[in-house]
Amino acid sequence: MIVVTGATGNIGSALVGLLVDAGARVRAVSRGTRPVELPTGAEHAVADLGDLDSLSAALQGADALFLLITGEQLMTGPEPALLLKTAADAGIRRVVFVSSQGAVTRPQSDGYARTIAFEQALAESGLDWTALRPGAFFSNTLAWIEPVRAQRVVPAPFGDVGLPAVDPADIAAVAAVALREDNHHGRAYTLTGPAVITPRDQAAALAEAIDTPITFLELTPEQAKQNMLRFMPEPVADHTLSILGAPTHEEQQVSHDIETVLGRPATPYAHWAQRHRAMFA
Repeated sequence: MIVVTGATGNIGSALVGLLVDAGARVRAVSRGTRPVELPTGAEHAVADLGDLDSLSAALQGADALFLLITGEQLMTGPEPALLLKTAADAGIRRVVFVSSQGAVTRPQSDGYARTIAFEQALAESGLDWTALRPGAFFSNTLAWIEPVRAQRVVPAPFGDVGLPAVDPADIAAVAAVALREDNHHGRAYTLTGPAVITPRDQAAALAEAIDTPITFLELTPEQAKQNMLRFMPEPVADHTLSILGAPTHEEQQVSHDIETVLGRPATPYAHWAQRHRAMFA
């Protein structure tokens, strides 16, 4: 049995489907705040990573865990070592953890302290573990749905600063392999897309996908931060803006870890835009 936390999110929902298709028994965990539609063969459990009793109950009978921390859990919550002990006591022997590239490129940032603590706790846990370190997500551009649909405008800061952003479905595909196969213990994979792409380029790809002109509207960093604070803690917003506006050389490098694990190239943004075009049209 494989337990998938964050099962209603951009990575988790894709991962559940991939694991079910591969014939795995899957328990999809969410906090119960969103409707859950699961493929046939997956079961649902309500649990919160901030409540270790509920987590322990959700892990019973499972031996592998996909661990995703989001929102407030990026800044606070149970000690990583205690959470992992709870998992081990429940029978978990393998953990695939979604970390971040910034845990390596910006280790002094407060926004990554808890992510780094989880990686360290995993290394000391005695569990079979794999860390996934994605950079920016293609799905971050879902924040543009409303202005694109209403005004055919993409509002974003740093329009000409590029990053090799990644498709969450590719992250899920790597996770599915690491959860099911035995040769990924102790590995940390940097997950990027196949090329550096700017917000202005992404807007153009969306325009092509929906076959409608879209105007790019450059936001100031402060305007962008106010938008981000609607769905992320302030320290996370601050370091996200820092990466978007002033990425390091390492953060702009394309990694080939997705191709190494999956045997195929990472998905380009234009393909992601085509898959999601109905949401923007």
